[in-house]
Amino acid sequence: MREPDPVTRAAMASDEPVFRQVGVGPWQEEHPEQPLPTDPRYDCELLDQGDRRNVLDRYRYWKVEAIRDDLDRRGRHEFEVAVENWTHDFNIGSMVRTANAFAASRVHIVGPHKWNRKGSLMTELYQHVVHDPDIATMTTTLREETAGQGEPMPRMIAIDNVPGAVPMETYHFPRRCLLMFGAEGPGLSEKALELADDVVYISQFGSVRSINAGAAAAVAMHSWICQHAGVAGQSGQGPLP
Repeated sequence: MREPDPVTRAAMASDEPVFRQVGVGPWQEEHPEQPLPTDPRYDCELLDQGDRRNVLDRYRYWKVEAIRDDLDRRGRHEFEVAVENWTHDFNIGSMVRTANAFAASRVHIVGPHKWNRKGSLMTELYQHVVHDPDIATMTTTLREETAGQGEPMPRMIAIDNVPGAVPMETYHFPRRCLLMFGAEGPGLSEKALELADDVVYISQFGSVRSINAGAAAAVAMHSWICQHAGVAGQSGQGPLP
């Protein structure tokens, strides 16, 4: 059995709770009877130092680009995400992380500002993220792009609790769609609501008018997953292909 690492030893000595470690240690410690892998997907530094990243077990020790390419190969889901970024909203990082968790095909960051990456925990490295100056430009670009591919424009769905919106609990998400989210507080811009094909809200039963923007995005994406993704028996922790 390996000796506890210095952090764990210090926690044990101080009677503080000891939490399980995330990830794996150096390859030679984890697999002392096996040679170092020569597969080009593996990262030499991670093999040497261990991999504590927030990734599925099947991607341990893999290079960033290898993980991104494998997600593309396996096939991302057919929904895209657009987030209006007018206020340096800290929720955007969380939304990007959620989009990665649910394998969104692409994330659009809409607005002139740099976005706050803190909440994404580096998941943007595995995700296709594009930047658009405004919602109208994004829509035009998407329409031209899909027309060039001979595909229909994805249905644009605004997630906001405004008059005329329909409840998410009874809404059927199109398989191919773009989910649009606004900034914390003001919600989606008037232009985004104007361009939307449908406007959907999340039913709430307490006293607050709205829930956190990052939480709303997670609920909406998971609603799409519940309707369209095959999840039976899939843990995401399988062996390497």
